[in-house]
Amino acid sequence: MVLFWHRRDLRVRDNCGLEQAASFDEPLVSLFVLDPTVLEHASPVRVACLLDGLSALREQYRERDSDLLVRRGEASKVVPQVASEVEASTVVWNEDYSGLASERDRAVTAALEDDGVRLESVHDAICHEPGSITPNQGEHYSVFSYFWKKWRDREKQSPVDAPTAADLGEVRGDPLPSLEELGFEEPEVSFPSVTPTAARERVASFCSGPIYRYAETRDVPSAGMTSRLSPHLKWGTVGVRELYAATERAADRAEDGDARASVREFQRQLAWREFYAHVLAFNPETVSENFSGYQNGIEWHNDPEELEAWQAGRTGYPIVDAGMRQLLEEAWMHNRVRMLVASFLTKDLLIDWREGYDWFRRHLADHETANDVGGWQWAASTGTDAQPYFRVFNPMKQGREYDPDAEYIRQYVPELADASSDEIHGWHELEPSEREAVAPDYPAPLVDHGERRTMAIETFERARGDG
Repeated sequence: MVLFWHRRDLRVRDNCGLEQAASFDEPLVSLFVLDPTVLEHASPVRVACLLDGLSALREQYRERDSDLLVRRGEASKVVPQVASEVEASTVVWNEDYSGLASERDRAVTAALEDDGVRLESVHDAICHEPGSITPNQGEHYSVFSYFWKKWRDREKQSPVDAPTAADLGEVRGDPLPSLEELGFEEPEVSFPSVTPTAARERVASFCSGPIYRYAETRDVPSAGMTSRLSPHLKWGTVGVRELYAATERAADRAEDGDARASVREFQRQLAWREFYAHVLAFNPETVSENFSGYQNGIEWHNDPEELEAWQAGRTGYPIVDAGMRQLLEEAWMHNRVRMLVASFLTKDLLIDWREGYDWFRRHLADHETANDVGGWQWAASTGTDAQPYFRVFNPMKQGREYDPDAEYIRQYVPELADASSDEIHGWHELEPSEREAVAPDYPAPLVDHGERRTMAIETFERARGDG
Protein backbone atom coordinates (compact mmCIF):
# COMPACT_ATOMS: atom_id res chain seq x y z
CA MET A 1 0.00 0.00 0.00
CA VAL A 2 1.07 3.60 -0.69
CA LEU A 3 -0.22 6.43 1.51
CA PHE A 4 -0.64 9.89 -0.02
CA TRP A 5 -0.87 12.75 2.48
CA HIS A 6 -2.92 15.71 1.19
CA ARG A 7 -2.16 19.14 2.62
CA ARG A 8 -2.73 22.29 0.52
CA ASP A 9 -3.62 20.29 -2.60
CA LEU A 10 -7.31 19.48 -2.32
CA ARG A 11 -7.71 17.93 -5.77
CA VAL A 12 -7.00 14.72 -7.63
CA ARG A 13 -6.34 16.25 -11.04
CA ASP A 14 -2.98 17.90 -11.81
CA ASN A 15 -1.57 16.76 -8.48
CA CYS A 16 2.07 15.78 -8.97
CA GLY A 17 2.47 14.02 -5.64
CA LEU A 18 -0.70 12.02 -6.16
CA GLU A 19 0.46 11.03 -9.63
CA GLN A 20 3.77 9.88 -8.14
CA ALA A 21 1.97 7.87 -5.47
CA ALA A 22 -0.21 6.22 -8.12
CA SER A 23 2.86 5.22 -10.15
CA PHE A 24 3.86 2.54 -7.62
CA ASP A 25 2.65 -0.97 -8.27
CA GLU A 26 0.60 -0.89 -5.06
CA PRO A 27 -2.89 0.35 -4.14
CA LEU A 28 -3.10 4.01 -3.10
CA VAL A 29 -4.85 5.38 -0.01
CA SER A 30 -5.14 9.13 0.71
CA LEU A 31 -5.10 10.96 4.03
CA PHE A 32 -5.68 14.46 5.37
CA VAL A 33 -4.60 15.40 8.88
CA LEU A 34 -6.33 18.12 10.90
CA ASP A 35 -3.24 19.06 12.88
CA PRO A 36 -3.87 21.27 15.96
CA THR A 37 -0.46 22.90 15.54
CA VAL A 38 -1.52 24.13 12.11
CA LEU A 39 -5.08 24.96 13.18
CA GLU A 40 -3.67 27.30 15.86
CA HIS A 41 -2.86 29.68 13.00
CA ALA A 42 -6.20 29.23 11.24
CA SER A 43 -9.43 31.24 11.32
CA PRO A 44 -13.12 30.36 11.10
CA VAL A 45 -13.44 31.37 7.46
CA ARG A 46 -10.34 29.47 6.35
CA VAL A 47 -11.35 26.34 8.24
CA ALA A 48 -14.81 26.61 6.66
CA CYS A 49 -13.15 26.78 3.24
CA LEU A 50 -10.96 23.84 4.17
CA LEU A 51 -13.93 21.69 5.17
CA ASP A 52 -15.69 22.66 1.92
CA GLY A 53 -12.65 21.55 -0.04
CA LEU A 54 -12.25 18.34 1.94
CA SER A 55 -15.89 17.40 1.35
CA ALA A 56 -15.43 17.86 -2.40
CA LEU A 57 -12.12 15.97 -2.36
CA ARG A 58 -13.75 13.08 -0.53
CA GLU A 59 -16.45 12.90 -3.22
CA GLN A 60 -13.78 12.68 -5.92
CA TYR A 61 -12.35 9.63 -4.19
CA ARG A 62 -15.76 8.08 -3.62
CA GLU A 63 -16.56 8.48 -7.30
CA ARG A 64 -13.50 6.28 -7.83
CA ASP A 65 -14.72 3.64 -5.34
CA SER A 66 -12.32 4.74 -2.61
CA ASP A 67 -12.38 7.41 0.12
CA LEU A 68 -10.34 10.06 1.87
CA LEU A 69 -9.18 9.28 5.38
CA VAL A 70 -9.45 12.37 7.60
CA ARG A 71 -7.84 12.18 11.03
CA ARG A 72 -7.25 14.65 13.85
CA GLY A 73 -4.00 14.99 15.78
CA GLU A 74 -0.33 15.87 15.51
CA ALA A 75 0.84 14.91 12.02
CA SER A 76 4.06 13.40 13.41
CA LYS A 77 1.91 10.83 15.23
CA VAL A 78 -1.07 10.46 12.89
CA VAL A 79 0.79 9.91 9.61
CA PRO A 80 2.95 7.05 10.93
CA GLN A 81 -0.07 5.56 12.71
CA VAL A 82 -2.18 5.52 9.53
CA ALA A 83 0.78 4.23 7.53
CA SER A 84 0.94 1.31 9.97
CA GLU A 85 -2.82 0.70 9.82
CA VAL A 86 -2.86 0.39 6.03
CA GLU A 87 0.52 -1.35 5.96
CA ALA A 88 1.99 1.34 3.72
CA SER A 89 5.48 0.78 2.37
CA THR A 90 5.72 4.39 1.18
CA VAL A 91 4.27 7.77 2.15
CA VAL A 92 4.15 10.57 -0.45
CA TRP A 93 3.29 14.25 -0.06
CA ASN A 94 3.67 17.53 -1.91
CA GLU A 95 6.18 20.00 -0.54
CA ASP A 96 5.14 23.11 1.37
CA TYR A 97 7.59 25.95 1.79
CA SER A 98 6.59 27.79 4.97
CA GLY A 99 8.62 27.50 8.15
CA LEU A 100 5.72 25.91 10.06
CA ALA A 101 5.21 23.32 7.33
CA SER A 102 8.92 22.55 7.20
CA GLU A 103 9.04 21.93 10.94
CA ARG A 104 6.01 19.64 10.73
CA ASP A 105 7.46 17.72 7.79
CA ARG A 106 10.80 17.19 9.52
CA ALA A 107 8.99 15.69 12.51
CA VAL A 108 6.91 13.40 10.29
CA THR A 109 10.00 12.38 8.32
CA ALA A 110 11.87 11.42 11.48
CA ALA A 111 8.92 9.37 12.75
CA LEU A 112 8.52 7.50 9.44
CA GLU A 113 12.23 6.79 9.21
CA ASP A 114 12.13 5.33 12.72
CA ASP A 115 9.38 2.99 11.50
CA GLY A 116 11.32 2.05 8.39
CA VAL A 117 8.73 3.57 6.03
CA ARG A 118 9.96 5.03 2.77
CA LEU A 119 8.87 8.60 2.00
CA GLU A 120 8.90 10.89 -1.01
CA SER A 121 8.17 14.60 -1.15
CA VAL A 122 7.21 16.02 -4.53
CA HIS A 123 7.33 19.52 -6.02
CA ASP A 124 3.79 20.62 -6.96
CA ALA A 125 2.53 23.94 -5.55
CA ILE A 126 4.33 26.28 -7.97
CA CYS A 127 5.72 25.96 -11.47
CA HIS A 128 9.39 26.19 -10.48
CA GLU A 129 10.55 24.99 -7.10
CA PRO A 130 12.70 27.16 -4.81
CA GLY A 131 16.33 27.01 -5.80
CA SER A 132 15.59 26.42 -9.48
CA ILE A 133 15.59 30.11 -10.49
CA THR A 134 18.62 31.79 -9.00
CA PRO A 135 20.98 34.70 -9.65
CA ASN A 136 24.67 34.13 -10.34
CA GLN A 137 25.32 34.63 -6.65
CA GLY A 138 22.92 33.81 -3.84
CA GLU A 139 20.08 31.38 -3.24
CA HIS A 140 17.21 33.42 -4.63
CA TYR A 141 16.35 36.68 -6.35
CA SER A 142 15.36 39.63 -4.19
CA VAL A 143 14.32 41.77 -7.18
CA PHE A 144 11.21 40.56 -8.97
CA SER A 145 11.97 41.91 -12.45
CA TYR A 146 15.03 39.65 -12.76
CA PHE A 147 13.10 36.66 -11.43
CA TRP A 148 10.21 37.35 -13.85
CA LYS A 149 12.44 37.29 -16.93
CA LYS A 150 13.70 33.80 -16.12
CA TRP A 151 10.32 32.53 -14.92
CA ARG A 152 8.62 33.79 -18.08
CA ASP A 153 11.05 32.07 -20.43
CA ARG A 154 11.40 28.79 -18.57
CA GLU A 155 9.40 25.82 -19.86
CA LYS A 156 6.43 24.83 -17.72
CA GLN A 157 5.42 21.27 -16.92
CA SER A 158 2.17 20.04 -18.42
CA PRO A 159 -0.78 19.16 -16.16
CA VAL A 160 -0.77 15.60 -14.85
CA ASP A 161 -3.63 13.10 -14.84
CA ALA A 162 -5.78 12.10 -11.90
CA PRO A 163 -5.53 8.55 -10.56
CA THR A 164 -8.14 6.04 -11.72
CA ALA A 165 -10.26 3.73 -9.60
CA ALA A 166 -7.81 0.94 -10.42
CA ASP A 167 -5.02 2.90 -8.69
CA LEU A 168 -6.91 3.29 -5.41
CA GLY A 169 -7.30 1.06 -2.40
CA GLU A 170 -10.69 0.24 -0.86
CA VAL A 171 -11.15 2.23 2.35
CA ARG A 172 -13.98 3.98 4.10
CA GLY A 173 -13.40 7.19 6.01
CA ASP A 174 -15.22 8.65 9.00
CA PRO A 175 -17.50 11.72 8.71
CA LEU A 176 -15.80 15.10 8.57
CA PRO A 177 -15.77 17.04 11.84
CA SER A 178 -17.79 20.23 12.11
CA LEU A 179 -16.39 23.70 12.66
CA GLU A 180 -17.64 23.54 16.23
CA GLU A 181 -15.93 20.21 16.84
CA LEU A 182 -12.68 21.78 15.64
CA GLY A 183 -13.14 24.70 18.02
CA PHE A 184 -14.24 27.35 15.51
CA GLU A 185 -17.39 29.43 15.28
CA GLU A 186 -19.41 29.68 12.08
CA PRO A 187 -17.94 32.59 10.07
CA GLU A 188 -20.15 35.66 9.85
CA VAL A 189 -19.06 36.43 6.30
CA SER A 190 -19.88 35.13 2.87
CA PHE A 191 -17.04 33.11 1.40
CA PRO A 192 -16.47 31.42 -1.94
CA SER A 193 -17.03 27.75 -2.66
CA VAL A 194 -13.54 26.28 -2.58
CA THR A 195 -13.86 23.09 -4.61
CA PRO A 196 -12.22 21.74 -7.77
CA THR A 197 -15.49 22.15 -9.67
CA ALA A 198 -15.79 25.82 -8.66
CA ALA A 199 -12.12 26.34 -9.52
CA ARG A 200 -12.46 24.87 -13.00
CA GLU A 201 -15.58 26.95 -13.65
CA ARG A 202 -13.73 30.07 -12.50
CA VAL A 203 -10.73 29.33 -14.70
CA ALA A 204 -12.94 28.72 -17.74
CA SER A 205 -14.95 31.89 -17.14
CA PHE A 206 -11.92 34.09 -16.59
CA CYS A 207 -9.92 32.73 -19.53
CA SER A 208 -12.85 33.07 -21.93
CA GLY A 209 -13.10 36.85 -21.62
CA PRO A 210 -11.90 38.90 -18.63
CA ILE A 211 -8.28 37.81 -19.04
CA TYR A 212 -8.11 39.77 -22.32
CA ARG A 213 -8.88 43.00 -20.44
CA TYR A 214 -6.96 42.13 -17.30
CA ALA A 215 -4.09 44.56 -17.91
CA GLU A 216 -6.40 47.56 -18.25
CA THR A 217 -8.92 46.63 -15.54
CA ARG A 218 -6.97 44.77 -12.85
CA ASP A 219 -6.46 47.94 -10.78
CA VAL A 220 -10.12 49.04 -10.95
CA PRO A 221 -11.88 47.50 -7.93
CA SER A 222 -15.42 48.13 -9.23
CA ALA A 223 -14.75 46.38 -12.55
CA GLY A 224 -14.88 42.86 -11.12
CA MET A 225 -12.40 41.69 -13.75
CA THR A 226 -9.81 39.97 -11.57
CA SER A 227 -9.66 36.18 -11.60
CA ARG A 228 -10.81 35.61 -7.97
CA LEU A 229 -8.73 32.42 -8.12
CA SER A 230 -6.62 33.20 -5.06
CA PRO A 231 -8.66 31.00 -2.64
CA HIS A 232 -8.32 28.10 -5.09
CA LEU A 233 -4.57 28.56 -5.39
CA LYS A 234 -4.32 28.83 -1.61
CA TRP A 235 -6.14 25.52 -1.03
CA GLY A 236 -4.91 23.84 -4.19
CA THR A 237 -8.34 23.13 -5.67
CA VAL A 238 -6.73 23.95 -9.02
CA GLY A 239 -3.23 22.91 -10.04
CA VAL A 240 -0.88 25.67 -11.12
CA ARG A 241 0.09 23.73 -14.26
CA GLU A 242 -3.57 23.39 -15.24
CA LEU A 243 -4.12 27.11 -14.68
CA TYR A 244 -1.01 28.10 -16.61
CA ALA A 245 -1.98 25.82 -19.50
CA ALA A 246 -5.41 27.50 -19.60
CA THR A 247 -3.75 30.92 -19.83
CA GLU A 248 -1.52 29.71 -22.66
CA ARG A 249 -4.57 28.50 -24.58
CA ALA A 250 -6.13 31.90 -23.97
CA ALA A 251 -3.01 33.58 -25.36
CA ASP A 252 -3.26 31.41 -28.47
CA ARG A 253 -6.88 32.52 -28.96
CA ALA A 254 -6.11 36.21 -28.44
CA GLU A 255 -7.25 38.36 -31.34
CA ASP A 256 -4.52 40.99 -31.10
CA GLY A 257 -1.32 41.97 -29.35
CA ASP A 258 -3.06 43.87 -26.59
CA ALA A 259 -5.10 40.83 -25.64
CA ARG A 260 -1.99 38.62 -25.61
CA ALA A 261 -0.16 41.21 -23.50
CA SER A 262 -3.05 41.16 -21.04
CA VAL A 263 -2.72 37.38 -20.67
CA ARG A 264 1.01 37.84 -20.00
CA GLU A 265 0.18 40.38 -17.30
CA PHE A 266 -1.91 37.78 -15.51
CA GLN A 267 0.89 35.25 -15.86
CA ARG A 268 3.17 37.86 -14.33
CA GLN A 269 0.97 37.81 -11.24
CA LEU A 270 1.45 34.04 -11.04
CA ALA A 271 5.18 34.72 -11.14
CA TRP A 272 4.85 37.20 -8.23
CA ARG A 273 3.22 34.41 -6.21
CA GLU A 274 6.15 32.13 -6.93
CA PHE A 275 8.71 34.87 -6.27
CA TYR A 276 7.40 35.27 -2.72
CA ALA A 277 7.31 31.48 -2.25
CA HIS A 278 10.99 31.30 -3.19
CA VAL A 279 11.86 34.14 -0.81
CA LEU A 280 9.99 32.53 2.08
CA ALA A 281 11.52 29.11 1.45
CA PHE A 282 15.01 30.53 2.02
CA ASN A 283 13.97 33.11 4.65
CA PRO A 284 11.28 31.55 6.89
CA GLU A 285 12.09 34.07 9.63
CA THR A 286 10.53 36.87 7.55
CA VAL A 287 7.09 35.86 8.86
CA SER A 288 8.00 37.83 11.96
CA GLU A 289 11.19 39.73 11.06
CA ASN A 290 11.97 42.46 8.54
CA PHE A 291 13.64 41.11 5.42
CA SER A 292 15.55 44.36 4.87
CA GLY A 293 17.43 45.52 7.91
CA TYR A 294 17.73 49.14 8.99
CA GLN A 295 20.61 50.62 10.91
CA ASN A 296 18.20 51.56 13.70
CA GLY A 297 14.83 50.15 14.70
CA ILE A 298 11.72 51.61 13.06
CA GLU A 299 9.86 53.79 15.58
CA TRP A 300 6.37 52.45 14.98
CA HIS A 301 3.60 54.67 16.36
CA ASN A 302 1.29 51.70 17.10
CA ASP A 303 -1.69 53.65 18.42
CA PRO A 304 -4.35 51.06 19.45
CA GLU A 305 -7.29 53.35 18.69
CA GLU A 306 -5.98 54.09 15.21
CA LEU A 307 -5.42 50.37 14.63
CA GLU A 308 -9.00 49.65 15.71
CA ALA A 309 -10.36 52.34 13.35
CA TRP A 310 -8.37 50.82 10.47
CA GLN A 311 -9.62 47.31 11.26
CA ALA A 312 -13.24 48.48 11.38
CA GLY A 313 -13.07 50.61 8.21
CA ARG A 314 -13.64 53.84 10.12
CA THR A 315 -10.58 55.91 9.14
CA GLY A 316 -12.46 58.63 7.26
CA TYR A 317 -10.55 57.78 4.08
CA PRO A 318 -13.27 56.30 1.86
CA ILE A 319 -11.33 53.87 -0.32
CA VAL A 320 -9.36 52.58 2.66
CA ASP A 321 -12.57 51.98 4.58
CA ALA A 322 -14.23 50.35 1.58
CA GLY A 323 -11.40 47.85 1.36
CA MET A 324 -11.43 47.03 5.05
CA ARG A 325 -15.18 46.53 5.02
CA GLN A 326 -14.99 44.34 1.93
CA LEU A 327 -12.56 42.17 3.88
CA LEU A 328 -14.98 41.87 6.79
CA GLU A 329 -17.95 41.12 4.51
CA GLU A 330 -16.36 38.80 1.93
CA ALA A 331 -13.12 37.47 3.45
CA TRP A 332 -11.43 38.90 0.36
CA MET A 333 -10.14 42.26 -0.85
CA HIS A 334 -9.22 43.63 -4.27
CA ASN A 335 -5.45 43.55 -4.80
CA ARG A 336 -5.01 47.27 -5.56
CA VAL A 337 -6.94 48.10 -2.42
CA ARG A 338 -4.81 45.65 -0.40
CA MET A 339 -1.80 47.78 -1.30
CA LEU A 340 -3.63 50.97 -0.36
CA VAL A 341 -4.79 49.79 3.05
CA ALA A 342 -1.35 48.37 3.79
CA SER A 343 0.36 51.62 2.88
CA PHE A 344 -2.14 53.55 5.00
CA LEU A 345 -1.52 51.35 8.05
CA THR A 346 2.27 51.32 7.83
CA LYS A 347 2.89 54.87 6.61
CA ASP A 348 -0.09 57.11 7.52
CA LEU A 349 -0.65 55.41 10.87
CA LEU A 350 2.93 54.17 11.35
CA ILE A 351 1.65 50.86 12.70
CA ASP A 352 3.88 47.80 12.48
CA TRP A 353 3.21 45.73 9.37
CA ARG A 354 2.92 42.62 11.55
CA GLU A 355 -0.37 43.97 12.94
CA GLY A 356 -1.74 44.21 9.41
CA TYR A 357 -0.41 40.79 8.46
CA ASP A 358 -2.08 39.27 11.50
CA TRP A 359 -5.42 40.93 10.67
CA PHE A 360 -5.28 39.65 7.10
CA ARG A 361 -4.31 36.18 8.34
CA ARG A 362 -7.39 36.13 10.56
CA HIS A 363 -9.87 37.39 7.96
CA LEU A 364 -8.75 36.42 4.43
CA ALA A 365 -10.08 33.23 2.88
CA ASP A 366 -7.05 33.24 0.56
CA HIS A 367 -4.36 33.92 3.17
CA GLU A 368 -1.05 32.48 2.03
CA THR A 369 1.95 33.06 4.26
CA ALA A 370 4.39 33.82 1.45
CA ASN A 371 2.07 36.18 -0.42
CA ASP A 372 0.86 38.07 2.62
CA VAL A 373 4.27 38.42 4.25
CA GLY A 374 5.72 39.53 0.93
CA GLY A 375 2.93 42.02 0.30
CA TRP A 376 2.98 43.52 3.77
CA GLN A 377 6.74 43.88 3.84
CA TRP A 378 6.61 45.44 0.37
CA ALA A 379 4.13 48.06 1.58
CA ALA A 380 6.13 48.71 4.74
CA SER A 381 9.39 49.16 2.80
CA THR A 382 11.01 46.36 4.78
CA GLY A 383 10.85 43.49 2.27
CA THR A 384 12.34 42.26 -0.97
CA ASP A 385 11.96 44.60 -3.91
CA ALA A 386 9.88 46.82 -1.61
CA GLN A 387 8.50 50.22 -2.48
CA PRO A 388 10.93 52.95 -1.38
CA TYR A 389 10.31 54.26 2.13
CA PHE A 390 9.56 57.72 0.74
CA ARG A 391 6.79 56.41 -1.53
CA VAL A 392 3.59 56.87 0.43
CA PHE A 393 0.28 56.25 -1.34
CA ASN A 394 -2.08 59.22 -1.18
CA PRO A 395 -5.43 57.52 -0.41
CA MET A 396 -7.55 60.34 -1.86
CA LYS A 397 -5.56 60.47 -5.10
CA GLN A 398 -5.69 56.69 -5.38
CA GLY A 399 -9.45 56.79 -4.91
CA ARG A 400 -9.89 59.33 -7.69
CA GLU A 401 -7.63 57.38 -10.04
CA TYR A 402 -8.91 53.85 -9.52
CA ASP A 403 -12.52 54.44 -8.41
CA PRO A 404 -13.34 57.77 -10.10
CA ASP A 405 -17.13 57.34 -9.90
CA ALA A 406 -16.85 55.97 -6.34
CA GLU A 407 -18.77 52.82 -7.30
CA TYR A 408 -16.59 50.58 -5.19
CA ILE A 409 -16.65 52.99 -2.25
CA ARG A 410 -20.44 53.32 -2.26
CA GLN A 411 -20.84 49.54 -2.40
CA TYR A 412 -18.99 49.02 0.87
CA VAL A 413 -19.48 52.37 2.63
CA PRO A 414 -23.26 52.89 2.53
CA GLU A 415 -22.99 56.06 4.63
CA LEU A 416 -21.66 57.70 1.46
CA ALA A 417 -24.32 56.30 -0.87
CA ASP A 418 -25.91 59.71 -1.45
CA ALA A 419 -22.67 61.70 -1.63
CA SER A 420 -21.33 62.87 -4.98
CA SER A 421 -18.05 61.50 -6.29
CA ASP A 422 -16.40 64.88 -5.72
CA GLU A 423 -17.61 64.95 -2.12
CA ILE A 424 -16.33 61.43 -1.52
CA HIS A 425 -12.92 62.01 -3.06
CA GLY A 426 -12.67 65.43 -1.43
CA TRP A 427 -13.89 64.26 1.97
CA HIS A 428 -10.65 65.37 3.63
CA GLU A 429 -11.15 68.93 2.32
CA LEU A 430 -14.76 69.42 3.47
CA GLU A 431 -15.59 71.54 6.46
CA PRO A 432 -17.13 69.70 9.46
CA SER A 433 -20.51 71.26 8.73
CA GLU A 434 -20.34 70.06 5.12
CA ARG A 435 -19.49 66.52 6.21
CA GLU A 436 -22.39 66.61 8.65
CA ALA A 437 -24.76 67.62 5.86
CA VAL A 438 -23.45 65.08 3.33
CA ALA A 439 -22.93 61.96 5.49
CA PRO A 440 -23.46 62.52 9.21
CA ASP A 441 -22.67 58.90 10.12
CA TYR A 442 -19.32 58.74 8.32
CA PRO A 443 -16.24 59.86 10.32
CA ALA A 444 -13.89 62.73 9.61
CA PRO A 445 -10.39 61.74 8.49
CA LEU A 446 -8.57 60.02 11.35
CA VAL A 447 -5.26 61.72 10.53
CA ASP A 448 -3.93 64.37 8.18
CA HIS A 449 -2.30 62.52 5.29
CA GLY A 450 0.22 65.26 4.51
CA GLU A 451 1.41 65.48 8.10
CA ARG A 452 1.63 61.72 8.49
CA ARG A 453 3.49 61.32 5.22
CA THR A 454 6.17 63.72 6.47
CA MET A 455 6.28 61.89 9.81
CA ALA A 456 6.67 58.51 8.10
CA ILE A 457 9.52 59.67 5.88
CA GLU A 458 11.34 61.18 8.85
CA THR A 459 10.80 57.98 10.85
CA PHE A 460 12.28 55.80 8.12
CA GLU A 461 15.17 58.19 7.61
CA ARG A 462 16.04 57.87 11.29
CA ALA A 463 15.82 54.09 10.97
CA ARG A 464 18.20 54.29 8.01
CA GLY A 465 20.57 56.46 10.03
CA ASP A 466 20.18 59.40 7.65
CA GLY A 467 19.57 61.99 10.28
